[in-house]
Amino acid sequence: MSDRQCTVLLYSDDPQVRDRMRLAVGTRPAPGLRVEFVEASDYAECVRLVDDYEIDLMLLDGEASPGGGIGIARQIKDDRDDAPPTCVVIARAADRWLAAYAEVDATLVHPLDPVTTGATVAELLRTHAAA
Repeated sequence: MSDRQCTVLLYSDDPQVRDRMRLAVGTRPAPGLRVEFVEASDYAECVRLVDDYEIDLMLLDGEASPGGGIGIARQIKDDRDDAPPTCVVIARAADRWLAAYAEVDATLVHPLDPVTTGATVAELLRTHAAA
């Protein structure tokens, strides 16, 4: 059985946060899934990549500035009927209500736990593929 190749968009204004996201997800978050990454450091680049690539999942930094991941997730979901699933990394678990309002599919909390991150990403990718 061959692995399913998925494209994950990493968004943060901080390159170290993008590196931590990439390391937490890994290139094989679960058996049968292989991940490649595209990266955005600002809002315009994030939207351009969603337009230019077939993105299977957006992993967004909720603490990015000036455009936070929660706002970007909401904007893309409002603008596109075919918006990819979104997972936002937040600093405080208390911000989950805001992510829910933005119709985010999942949240993770800084610092990222590789086991939880990989499992969450794999579940979102599999759910999106089945839809």
